[in-house]
Amino acid sequence: MKKYCIIGGDNRTSALRSMYINNGSEITDIDVADVVIAPIPFSRDGKKINGEIMECDKLIDMISGSSKRLYTGAISDDIRKKLLEKNIEFVDLMEDEGIAILNSIPTAEGAIATAMEITDFTLHGAKVLVMGYGKIGKTLSKMLHGIGAKVYVEARNKKDIATIEAFGYNAVNLDELDNFLPNMDVIFNTIPCLILNKTRLQKIDKNCLIVDLASNPGGVDFNAAKKLNLDVVWALSLPSKVAPYTSAQYLKNTIDEIEAKIN
Repeated sequence: MKKYCIIGGDNRTSALRSMYINNGSEITDIDVADVVIAPIPFSRDGKKINGEIMECDKLIDMISGSSKRLYTGAISDDIRKKLLEKNIEFVDLMEDEGIAILNSIPTAEGAIATAMEITDFTLHGAKVLVMGYGKIGKTLSKMLHGIGAKVYVEARNKKDIATIEAFGYNAVNLDELDNFLPNMDVIFNTIPCLILNKTRLQKIDKNCLIVDLASNPGGVDFNAAKKLNLDVVWALSLPSKVAPYTSAQYLKNTIDEIEAKIN
């Protein structure tokens, strides 16, 4: 039977560890494990494993030269390069299409819950802008529309714009974005690059809530937003916070499928 080492202390990791224990799997240390499961994202600063005191380089050295497989996600280019140089077998779970889509569900639910907790108005009837129409943007737009929000979605290509309009949302072309910003009650950003810069932030109403769902470095000029006294929440790792059991099950199912194929 394969031995697993599961690194991390957040709720999703704890749930994942419990699932493997309940399944009769042996949880052990890195040096004797066949499979090493690390947090997602693997690291936020490129130095230490996310949520851990262990440095990324130390873990890489510990599993280098072995037949261990590393499962993690959102691996930076620098870390990926080191893993390849050490000939370490690894899987970036966030590159799995199924997980990425399923993970968008707790992310969207968490984003909506965050907005509901902070605002003093209902999202039903509110003008809500979703920036980006990727996996998270699609799920979030659908949920917001389902609770009666007036949904505006920023997109850049004709196919996405046509799809947005077909679902009954209001399509916003990037070139027209500045015209819509002043009228929004809530803005959800999913674009992982600086899209809401100082110039655009100046156009946003002071009572508008901005929820940034983008991974590091985010999509908002946070310093400019603070100076403008705008209400901004950078909501990271929502799946592990709002639905740790469900998101852990997504990961376990995929890891088990891959491991079964290897056998």
